[in-house]
Amino acid sequence: MSELTSLVTGRAFLEAPRWRDGFLYVSDMFADEVLRISEAGEVSTVVEIEQPSGLGWLPDGSLLISSMLQRRVLRFDGEHLRPHADLSALAPQEINDMVVDQHGNTFLGQFGFDPRAGQVPVPAPLIRVAADGDVAMAAPDMKFANGMAITLDGSTLLVAESVGQRITAFTLGDDGILTDRRVWAQLQGPPDGITVDRDNGVWFANPVSNQFVRVTEGGEVTETITTPGRHAIACALGGSDGHTLFLLTSTTLGGSDQARRARGAAVDTTRVRVPAA
Repeated sequence: MSELTSLVTGRAFLEAPRWRDGFLYVSDMFADEVLRISEAGEVSTVVEIEQPSGLGWLPDGSLLISSMLQRRVLRFDGEHLRPHADLSALAPQEINDMVVDQHGNTFLGQFGFDPRAGQVPVPAPLIRVAADGDVAMAAPDMKFANGMAITLDGSTLLVAESVGQRITAFTLGDDGILTDRRVWAQLQGPPDGITVDRDNGVWFANPVSNQFVRVTEGGEVTETITTPGRHAIACALGGSDGHTLFLLTSTTLGGSDQARRARGAAVDTTRVRVPAA
């Protein structure tokens, strides 16, 4: 059984972890802030925005943030927060997690339906935002695109489809065009956040089973970490040597008010054999 170490507790609802330059960056969605966390667990606020989710960086170092309710991507240069792209024409409901490639192309998922209104899940497009802010459909008919990652060589985009219960792969061109759509792994349960390691294995969070699971292409499960009583939300590989797996969990899966009252979101860490990509 993997030994877990508590790093951060008492947050509202943590999502979209990314390791960069010695820090873990996360969105506290229902506290309306993006946080930076050191390996020692010191927390600071990077910027405050309404319900942030996905995070990524442009080649110039600017931080991109998906604002779920506004259905926009915002750009933060360290001092000023500005609009980068408006996704409302392609996203009728909330936008979600995202990843940015080495050329500044951003790929974003979306709900496609309103779960709080009891709507039935429907497929919705994966969205691409070019480095200059131009918005286009990257791929149609995704079944609740959620966590995303890009392989070490930059050639493959991996997308967790929560409703589809699978990880879907695309060949990723330098121009941001996606081709060769394929099922990378069919899963037992809905994947949320994902992270890819140096051997192109993928860790994914399953909030229903309260587990973090590592799978390889084809769906073979190689490792499982269980968090009893805590929903597995998202994960990221990083740390000073790349061998730290950051595990984001929560005691709630409900709305913002419940999460703010409970303050049950946390970050734990464990050591893994295969380091970050």
